[in-house]
Amino acid sequence: MSRPDDPFDTALLRVFSILMTERSISRTATRLNQSQPAVNATLKRLREIFGDPLLTRDHELLVPTERALQLESSVRLVLGELDALLAPGDAFDPATTRQTFRIGTPDYLAPPLIAAVVNYLRTTAPGARLILQPLGAEYDFDTALAEGELDVVIGNWPQPPEHLRTTLLLEDEIVCLIDRDHPAAGDFRLADYLQGAHVLPLLYSTTQRGVVETHLTSQGMTRTPTVTVPYFAMAPHLLPGTDLIFTTSRHFAQHFAAILPLVVVPSPIVFPPMRFYQLWHGRTQHAPGQIWFRSLLSAVVRTASATRHLRTSPQPPLPPLPDPQAAVRG
Repeated sequence: MSRPDDPFDTALLRVFSILMTERSISRTATRLNQSQPAVNATLKRLREIFGDPLLTRDHELLVPTERALQLESSVRLVLGELDALLAPGDAFDPATTRQTFRIGTPDYLAPPLIAAVVNYLRTTAPGARLILQPLGAEYDFDTALAEGELDVVIGNWPQPPEHLRTTLLLEDEIVCLIDRDHPAAGDFRLADYLQGAHVLPLLYSTTQRGVVETHLTSQGMTRTPTVTVPYFAMAPHLLPGTDLIFTTSRHFAQHFAAILPLVVVPSPIVFPPMRFYQLWHGRTQHAPGQIWFRSLLSAVVRTASATRHLRTSPQPPLPPLPDPQAAVRG
């Protein structure tokens, strides 16, 4: 039976879900492309419906009440079911879709690679929207994939999580990035590396260690983390005029060596290659739009890396992408 007094609409639930994630009126308004007064009005309506404050202010953050925490998982489940009901079956046309695609990734891919993805997306799916979600140690990307907050996560762990679906995006050599006037720039040796001062990015997963640290530990080696930064892209900007060393993938290092007074030098330690994967949850394995989007990511990164296409010049043609409808029918 219908309920004429039903107080809910999808917009209320979506605002609640994002408020619980962001814990901030301003950030929620930005994500929803709404004004802060509009989000405040929605929160007021939610409080009236549930008879609970839901989120209370503590300095700059909103802190959820016990009632809000109880509601959170149910709301996300309901939204996931609604999205599934509203999905256009097995029909997907990139030229007309208005689907939103969400990628979770640290900024360890050189900007031109992401720019290439955006270029192809704008060309082939002009009505689609792309959201890039930064990952951090406190962000539960596993749950985000399971609950539909993310579609794809890009990771470079030595062993990607086994319960997620994966494909290899890019395999790259590990090198060192240093100031072009670094004392060891002309002859970078093992002692220079082990005794040097290093810039390290913060871990973006509490359960996974990076390729560099994993390999150094396996070889009984250590390095000195002189400076720790919250973002990968910040590290190269700290190197000019210093003796600092940044260990990273070659495509990332070459991009910054082209725009900063830096040089790329071979690592004196032979690291295994750095592999970048895209990971997704099994619930989207056969979703036509997701099949197309994952194929686009793979094709763009593969084409760009194969041609060393890391500059802002016209994009090379992509190979044909798989037909998502064929994958669903199969």
